[in-house]
Amino acid sequence: MAQQLPLDELSTVIARIQGLLLTEEKVNTAVRLLAQAAKESVPGTIGAGVSLLDARGRRTSSGYTDRIVAEADAVQYECGEGPCLTAWATEKPVLLKDIQHESRWTEWRKAVQGLPVRSVVSAPLIAGKESLGALKLYAAAPNIYDEASTTLLQLFAAPAATLLSHIQASEAPHKMTEGLQMSLYSRDLVNRACGVLMERRGISHEAALHWLIRQARHENTALQDISERVLAGTPASGS
Repeated sequence: MAQQLPLDELSTVIARIQGLLLTEEKVNTAVRLLAQAAKESVPGTIGAGVSLLDARGRRTSSGYTDRIVAEADAVQYECGEGPCLTAWATEKPVLLKDIQHESRWTEWRKAVQGLPVRSVVSAPLIAGKESLGALKLYAAAPNIYDEASTTLLQLFAAPAATLLSHIQASEAPHKMTEGLQMSLYSRDLVNRACGVLMERRGISHEAALHWLIRQARHENTALQDISERVLAGTPASGS
């Protein structure tokens, strides 16, 4: 069972992250520093990582402390599903206490059976109205993470997302154009599309969300576009 860090220690760690990120000019270096600080925050963690994603759920940058994180994350991107993609898409933290007693992300769970991954916690990186990606922790034992771990990771994610957003904007202002902002999905729109799929196909919310993400990646379009088509009753390719 994870233990929440004392308030003074937590404040020190967050201050350290802020100081490190504010002195970095490159996003890739910043996310690696953040991942290392996150790993050190929860005992039992074997690896931490930060993934920055675009509107289609594809990596634009990533940093990780250990190879296991890169391998487990790569499977998520290949399958189009997993705890980190769900955290990013729903803009809510995701807690997986024991992968052997989990029913979500069927394809991803099968693909990581050979990896030492038993528990995961992931928090979205949200700056303003933009979901930048996700911060995640992996453990080789079950029940390493709990609600306290989830809260702690969210406390890391909030200032980190703001700082990463500033670094991105300073490195490449053209990325923060109106066109990109318009392409970012609306969470309400995605949730409504999930509701339609749940009723139409008789599936769970998680399954509906995974379908939307996979479809967006397959068609190389934004999650918002696929959601709009579902709400309009227009079938997507592969439906």
